[in-house]
Amino acid sequence: MSSHSAFAEAADALAIGVLGALSGTGGAVQLARYVDDAPDTLAALAAVRVLGADVFSPHLLKGDPLQAQDAAVVAKAFDAFPASDAPEEPAVAHRDHATAALLARLTGDDTLRTLAPAPPEDAALDPSNGWSGWCVRMAQLAPLATLGLDGPVHAAARDGVLSLSRGVSRSILRRDFPTALRLVRWLAWLRHEGAELPLDPDVAAEHAWLVGGAGPRTALDLAIARHFLEQRPGTPPKETARP
Repeated sequence: MSSHSAFAEAADALAIGVLGALSGTGGAVQLARYVDDAPDTLAALAAVRVLGADVFSPHLLKGDPLQAQDAAVVAKAFDAFPASDAPEEPAVAHRDHATAALLARLTGDDTLRTLAPAPPEDAALDPSNGWSGWCVRMAQLAPLATLGLDGPVHAAARDGVLSLSRGVSRSILRRDFPTALRLVRWLAWLRHEGAELPLDPDVAAEHAWLVGGAGPRTALDLAIARHFLEQRPGTPPKETARP
């Protein structure tokens, strides 16, 4: 099996585990067991890094406790695949920093933030620079649309409600349903905050999933979006961590 195939299988398996924990159809996410049982340990750690903040979804959205051994796996994944400091990868830097910030919050160990320092100011987060390209960046940053985080990316989402709605419509018309659901996830998060939206995220989410939903990671984006859509608008998170 190629390394790419091993990673793809590991990422799908992890996404299915997180989705099961989030939906209640499976047990708690046990990252330590997942890595121990994986046929390719390095591929499993890479999957933890790539799913990033989404591995914490059952803890953030359902209140499941994060076990010490599972937190250690996330830190080990950073050791195996250090946070990116490449200036041409700002989206990766944002996701890495969000993962480290949430790990620090959930463990109570603020030193873990140093696993991924805050990225420099990102000019691409300004929706006035062109909504279509901006939506591409926001889709890449969909894992940050969760509870427990707030920062420049979230401020950009609040400023770009219309652009996000346009991005959802454009993605559906182009039959790019994974991107549509990533952007719907932002709209769902915004509605949970009490924002008024020009597009109904419930309808957009169900249409995108029924017509083109495929893959565990896309299903996870939908499940997280549904969590926000089912909550009373304006319900504040208990605590936020600035990435």
